[in-house]
Amino acid sequence: MVNPNRGAVGFSSTEFEEEYERPSKSEAKRQSNALQKMGETLVEAPRDRVKRVPMPEDVLEAILMCQTITNHEGRRRQMQFVGKKMRTLDETEIGLIQAAIDGWKGASKAETSAMHALERRRDKLLTDDNALTSLLSDHPELDVQHLRTLIRNARKEQAENKPPKAYREIFQILKQLDAAKRKAAKGGDDAEGDEEDHEADDE
Repeated sequence: MVNPNRGAVGFSSTEFEEEYERPSKSEAKRQSNALQKMGETLVEAPRDRVKRVPMPEDVLEAILMCQTITNHEGRRRQMQFVGKKMRTLDETEIGLIQAAIDGWKGASKAETSAMHALERRRDKLLTDDNALTSLLSDHPELDVQHLRTLIRNARKEQAENKPPKAYREIFQILKQLDAAKRKAAKGGDDAEGDEEDHEADDE
């Protein structure tokens, strides 16, 4: 017998529309997990980096608060609260945060690449005497005698399978030189930017 409340064909044509428009339970769960993971990534990131990510103030406050909690249970509860706040974001806000996180990954790759370049330069110092001449040419302020001693000791460490104390110290020297070079280059860029700003103001 046909239910009179369902029309002649036995069901309403709009009965299932709302169900199809909503995401399935499994899809909703995936979205929730993804936002929770995004929140965890933000909590684990450096504080000054997180502050530059575009997001609502209440979400940022929840993340920064979580970073300060050391108690395991307290941090777990705050992390759940962060996840709850993340689920209040709209698609545009989520996209902006994801773009910022993707930018961090690109920066990390660049840092890794720079580190490998320093490691290669250190290894060349141990195998090629001309590499030291080139380094001193670029950085005449370096202590030549100290560097020669480190190189000699690093070679000895490798030959005798000893702890790489001098080997690591050479890397630290190269790392400091690279950091100083980057800082100087950045300072130059900032100065150029200031000049451009002044020119724009004059106009």
